[in-house]
Amino acid sequence: MSIENHQLTGKEITFGEDEIIVSKTDERGIITYANDVFLRVAGYTEFELLGQPHNIIRHPAMPKAVFKLLWDTVKADKEIFAYVLNRAKNGDEYWVFAHVTPSYDETGRRIGYHSNRRCPHKDAIGKVKDLYARMLAEERKHSKPKEAMQASTLILTDILEQQGIPYDELVFTLSTHTSLEASIPN
Repeated sequence: MSIENHQLTGKEITFGEDEIIVSKTDERGIITYANDVFLRVAGYTEFELLGQPHNIIRHPAMPKAVFKLLWDTVKADKEIFAYVLNRAKNGDEYWVFAHVTPSYDETGRRIGYHSNRRCPHKDAIGKVKDLYARMLAEERKHSKPKEAMQASTLILTDILEQQGIPYDELVFTLSTHTSLEASIPN
């Protein structure tokens, strides 16, 4: 099935603070479930989404290094929280605060991944936009994808080392009312 790939509109859409976007994928990241909130916000029908790779909603302003960290974490059977900018079918964009976990069958074998996405804190978005812009700019300096990923990841790991905190703690720090400099040093 061919999904139209609309140009980015630059228009930000939101969803309710009491709403949760839910999706499930298999181990390869192919969508196996999408709730009504996901369908409405992303602008796809269930038929269009099921069987598609979850990166169908990937916004090009998201650093690849964030997704590498996400995948490395869940494949290690750990949960992860992240701020993510997504692209709707019509080219609009929407921010989410994602919580991604591995899913298991009754025997304990990992069978896929489950993601709940909530409306993010507005104060965190400004902070994370700055971080992601720096990471993306670094990725664009490199012509080889592996080098781009490593350089972008280095920005993030340097911040974590400077702060002396793990990634999840950094993510939760962004939603507090601390200044950008306190959360993410330049």
